Amino acid sequence: MENIRKELHELEVGKLLLQEPLSKHTTIKIGGPADLLIIPDGIKQLKAVMDMVKKHQVPWTVIGRGSNLLVGDEGIRGAVIKLGEGMDNLEIDDDQITVGGGFSVVRLATMISKEGLSGLEFAAGIPGSVGGAVYMNAGAHGSDFSKILRKAHILFEDGSDAWLSNEEMQFSYRTSVLQNKRPGICLEAVLQLRKDNREDIVQQMQNNKTYRKETQPWSQPCAGSIFRNPLPEHAGKLVENAGLKGYQIGGAKISEMHGNFIVNAGQATAADVLSLINHVKKTIKDQYNIDLHTEVEIIGTNN
Repeated sequence: MENIRKELHELEVGKLLLQEPLSKHTTIKIGGPADLLIIPDGIKQLKAVMDMVKKHQVPWTVIGRGSNLLVGDEGIRGAVIKLGEGMDNLEIDDDQITVGGGFSVVRLATMISKEGLSGLEFAAGIPGSVGGAVYMNAGAHGSDFSKILRKAHILFEDGSDAWLSNEEMQFSYRTSVLQNKRPGICLEAVLQLRKDNREDIVQQMQNNKTYRKETQPWSQPCAGSIFRNPLPEHAGKLVENAGLKGYQIGGAKISEMHGNFIVNAGQATAADVLSLINHVKKTIKDQYNIDLHTEVEIIGTNN
């Protein structure tokens, strides 16, 4: 990895960190080291990074702000590319915005509400990046990114890039085409919003933030919702009804506030979290004959 680091350093692509603990870059504060963590300064630099990893045939992984993510205790081999500063451009054109993949969803929703633009109220409190939100079609309060995305600028594995329309993104519940059929990185998104009463928008934003604060344990290290809702059922309610709230394995604990959250109660490992996930899956299957599937993305290597 030292060779590719030196070449990337000469290209001045951004920040380069060897053996960086990914626990510093996930909201649940868990994760072993990345062989090489790269934080590109912009789209041009990211493309140079992708050309280099392809040239050296280095495996690569992309992360955003580290929510909805569980990284293995042994970390991630190869290059980990983090979208953040340098990938957080924002342009407002009437009721349409173009925003970089590294932009904070919470910050974006707050800023847009003050502009009197409606459509992102559901995102108040979603602690991820725009790129990650598009990738997984993040949502809450009955809405999601598929409702507001016009098109997304995607960088594909082969180094090519293109704008995909909403239809081409093939959105469904917490899913997009980027997860399986056409793997890629969301560089930018064009969102179609609508003008509305600023005070009403800000109030709805505040209501959504308050609801999250009162019902979800974001004051503790966590990764967000662990399981997809097996509609019409809700994972959190199933876990609660099964008597699993507060159940703990090692440092990983099912939140007392919300059954679909696992919190890092102190020195939790990815292995602890995975054991707890498997225990919940087995319990729900045994009691309700329902298969739970994880919403949190599990990446990297474990013991």
